[in-house]
Amino acid sequence: MYIKIGKRMADTLFAVILLILTSPILLITALAIKLNSPGPIIFRQQRAGLNSQPFELYKFRSMKIETPEVASNDLNGMDYNTSVGKFIRKLSIDELPQLFNVLKGDMSVIGPRPVILKETHLIGLRQQKHADGVKPGITGLAQINGRDDMDDDTKADWDENYVKNLTMNLDIKIFIKTIISVIKRDGIVEEKIKDEVR
Repeated sequence: MYIKIGKRMADTLFAVILLILTSPILLITALAIKLNSPGPIIFRQQRAGLNSQPFELYKFRSMKIETPEVASNDLNGMDYNTSVGKFIRKLSIDELPQLFNVLKGDMSVIGPRPVILKETHLIGLRQQKHADGVKPGITGLAQINGRDDMDDDTKADWDENYVKNLTMNLDIKIFIKTIISVIKRDGIVEEKIKDEVR
């Protein structure tokens, strides 16, 4: 019952509350991005969502518009983050626009992180483990357990574990641990540069 009805209600409530609470941050960030570098305020990218179907994910743009569209973690050693981008990525502020994805019904507050469509190996593993049977989340079980230190198989195992044990209590625990991790700057790690290349 929670998965079908309660989770969607909780997502909507949380998203509305968080958007209200963070509205000053959203406005200041949008203005800072606009003044700091040319280009759009919002970065849009196709990600794998529920049942591995693509959807358009929103983030605050943190990179320069001339960033090459290649899947590289270091982009030949070049730093394509804007000065504002470095700051908002460090504090995970760039993820806040995904609250609008939650309101649209594309995402949940808690769930497996939506990956770019080129990550076919991880998408395939999630399909095998039925871990794509829930909406992707802004944060999830893998994120609070050190996502960037994991290989695809481990990530998929955490995602499978989440789906199999999904309850309201688990979502609350993940949400609380995410807040703590963001404050302490551990557990949740910035997504790789390849997630935001153009």
